[in-house]
Amino acid sequence: MNGTIAIVLAALVLIAAVIIALAIRFYLGRRADQRWTADGYPPLKDIGAVQHLTILPLIDRKPARPDLVGEAGVSYLVQADDTKILFDVGLNGRQEHPSPLFRNMQALGVTLAQVHSIVISHLHSDHVGGFANQWKRTFDLSSQPADLGAIRAIVPTLMTHSSAKVEVADRPRVIAPGVATLGPIPRQLFWFGWTPEQSLAVNVEGKGIVLIIGCGHPRLQRIVQQAEALLGQPIYGVVGGLHYPVTGLPVQRFLGTDSWPWTPATRKDVGDSIAFLQQRHPGLVAISAHDSCDWTIESFRQAFSQAYQDVLVGKEIIV
Repeated sequence: MNGTIAIVLAALVLIAAVIIALAIRFYLGRRADQRWTADGYPPLKDIGAVQHLTILPLIDRKPARPDLVGEAGVSYLVQADDTKILFDVGLNGRQEHPSPLFRNMQALGVTLAQVHSIVISHLHSDHVGGFANQWKRTFDLSSQPADLGAIRAIVPTLMTHSSAKVEVADRPRVIAPGVATLGPIPRQLFWFGWTPEQSLAVNVEGKGIVLIIGCGHPRLQRIVQQAEALLGQPIYGVVGGLHYPVTGLPVQRFLGTDSWPWTPATRKDVGDSIAFLQQRHPGLVAISAHDSCDWTIESFRQAFSQAYQDVLVGKEIIV
């Protein structure tokens, strides 16, 4: 009995020590990310513009038709004029081969040979192809490594890949005509720690900037402010994840929080983001269901009416 009590006490002490360490890390990290400002980098010049932009969801929670696979991850094929970018590579939660991403690509007629660059928004499992890849600080499109043939992979933090040519985007920069990465915008998450996330900005001729967002951990306001400070163009559209699981999705409500775990995102947070975005009068709003609940999506749909489009695997968003 005494031995059992000792084991229980030791376990409780260990748990308490872990919680205290997480709390200290979170407190210090929040102090660091509160020093972030949108004008931390000089404006990007000569980004150029594209005439046509399409965003084809290859992985997201909801498919547009029965022969496609939905999962709680993100992967979009972004075509800006002649440039094709694979933005994130999904979750592949069961570590299948071929992965849901590969199966959807085949069903939609998309091949790796068409892709000019891969952009990883941030180093979380649902964007890099699974927990093992997150742990190893890499990414892959399926459970069996794909030969990417030295394709350029632009990542927001130190990562590696066996065949891709990995470039760390430690600051905003133009990556293709009319297309820029906003650079890693940090956010301190309680459980996942320091999380730098990059978003894409595409300048569409005669319309303005379309933002393509992976998870939205830095929050919409920061991402928009960074784009406005860097590019000096109006925000025309927002496509992707904003991380507002305010009803349902209990794991995401607490695991992905950038506040203390007992204060997850609220309906007021959603309302604040909607009001912030309404001031820009966007022509396109499309919120991913992979990290936002149905209530959040419906709130955005009602707020933006004809400007709103669903993010569905296989349904192309055309600008």
